[in-house]
Amino acid sequence: MRVALAEDGALFREGLLMLLQAAGHEVVGCTADGDALVELLASQPADVAILDIRMPPEPDGGLVTAERLRAAHPDMGLLFLSHYAESHYLMRILQIGTDSIGYRLKEKVGSVDVLTDTLDRIGSGEIVIEPVLAKRLVERPRGDKKGVVATLSERELDVLRLMAEGRSNNGIAAQLFVTPKAVEKHIANIFGKLNLHADTAEHHRRVLAVLTYLRSQRDGD
Repeated sequence: MRVALAEDGALFREGLLMLLQAAGHEVVGCTADGDALVELLASQPADVAILDIRMPPEPDGGLVTAERLRAAHPDMGLLFLSHYAESHYLMRILQIGTDSIGYRLKEKVGSVDVLTDTLDRIGSGEIVIEPVLAKRLVERPRGDKKGVVATLSERELDVLRLMAEGRSNNGIAAQLFVTPKAVEKHIANIFGKLNLHADTAEHHRRVLAVLTYLRSQRDGD
């Protein structure tokens, strides 16, 4: 996979470069800020761009840079890295796109296997969300859930949390030790309770379900 990297922290940038090379990826360029990454990718094609969320030219320069990259290279995957799992970052990322995009914590991508799995999933068009953030979204106190989200059962919340991580039905089934058929039934129930109609594509209904949960968390704060 051809990868471009923008990270203003020199030590982390060099460490990530070594991980990418150890995993067999071709790193087409490394930059310390978003403007330099945009300039690089204007002439160097890449499959995925990895961006620090908090980097120059602005406090959230990675998000601003990603908006520019998604407009210029709509088929390029985007992986956001941060020290912080924040729902407002995730909301902004999902506004940029819901295909070939990911948001992971820096300390969680410190191995070849995890980084490769994340990049492979993004490269295949999936959305990948940091599990700790997805878990937090669905483990608020019972009385803190708003609206239709409060109607979901505990098992449906488990399924929704794994959906929020970007997992497939088979992946959810493996995590919960149930059959894919059971997962399909739970997802159908979630779509019904969240009023996500069948005339919307399956992928987008999954993303909309996650967005509904994100909004319920934000409204409860």
